[in-house]
Amino acid sequence: MSSLSSTPTPPPARGDDPRGAERSGIGIGMIGYGFMGAAHSQGWRNARSFFDPPLRPRFAALGGRNRDAAGHLADRFDWPVVETDWRALIARDDVGIVDICTPGDTHAEIAIAALEAGKHVLCEKPLANSVAEAEAMAAAAETARARGIRSMLGFTYRRVPALTLARRLVAEGRIGELRHVRARYLQDWLGDPAAPYTWRMSRERAGSGALGDIGAHAVDITQYVTGEWITGVSGLTETFVRERPLADGSGGTGQVTVDDAAVFTARLGGGALASFEATRYATGRKNALRLELNGTRGSLAFDLEDLNVLHFHDATADTLTQGFTRILVTEAEHPYLDAWWPPGHGLGYEHAFAHQSVDLLTAIAEGTDPEPSFADGLRVQRLLAAVEESAAGNGVWTAVPTP
Repeated sequence: MSSLSSTPTPPPARGDDPRGAERSGIGIGMIGYGFMGAAHSQGWRNARSFFDPPLRPRFAALGGRNRDAAGHLADRFDWPVVETDWRALIARDDVGIVDICTPGDTHAEIAIAALEAGKHVLCEKPLANSVAEAEAMAAAAETARARGIRSMLGFTYRRVPALTLARRLVAEGRIGELRHVRARYLQDWLGDPAAPYTWRMSRERAGSGALGDIGAHAVDITQYVTGEWITGVSGLTETFVRERPLADGSGGTGQVTVDDAAVFTARLGGGALASFEATRYATGRKNALRLELNGTRGSLAFDLEDLNVLHFHDATADTLTQGFTRILVTEAEHPYLDAWWPPGHGLGYEHAFAHQSVDLLTAIAEGTDPEPSFADGLRVQRLLAAVEESAAGNGVWTAVPTP
């Protein structure tokens, strides 16, 4: 699993390199104007404001079918142009990076077209809605890579400093041989049966429900932090509310064709056992992405709802003082933190998007391969498909194809 074997080195803080003023820029063309569009816009803006990337991002064009809605986001973040046809955005000479923030059913067509047009690509997760689409995207990315065109998948939580630190501690052997993994992503925004129908409840648009929307994050951070691939799964899924009112107030309803919750057990390549849970029905849990690792020499625990903190237990310490240590991940020596605030001044959800942007800009400038790659996204897609296959067979053990 070579792509997960090293700890990424955060880019230099603003001002560390006197050549910064001479660096060239690259135009960003972003497609999508919803929640993710705002998060990515803030990420690109902060990448330049707080870091000194070797390529300076500049807003070139924002793409969206609804000109008024896209125009609202453009006004908020100073995107100079709105394109209502994504093909026109890709064709623009001032666009060097295409940032895809659209629903999953459009990822493959847009990403492949952008790569073929010689544009670098950042694509939101999950990579696609099916294994076949993901395979086509990974193949296009590999072809483009031979021409120096880079692509990266937006599993943004990899850039939360506490999780990046966790990966480093695992790689250094601080928890020893891995025995157990517990990964959960818990939300509650669909707990009310009267909550309106959205595109995320359509298999055609979203591919899957909680499994692909948030479960994919739990899978990716597990493989990222541990450095191991998941090799097999046994899963169950459930749709609790199969029909929801349409948001337009017409009195009509929409059929829910995706899962509301998924649970599965798994085995990692090194032999560790793992359990996963993804649900949008965990009443009281707003955005609880949780990861715990237990090894022969120690344990690590993380919760996104307390994202500046990593808990570490060192089982090799004196038994009189053993226990979980609460590490406040805000020191300048911690990943990415030298560009931000003094120690103790915490970061938030949006900061990881700046780290993601800087990492991609650095890879493009240096001619290196950014992570996670489309190939990494394909592996996650195959795992999601294996969970669905297992669930269709009432939890039958299902192998996950690995490199």
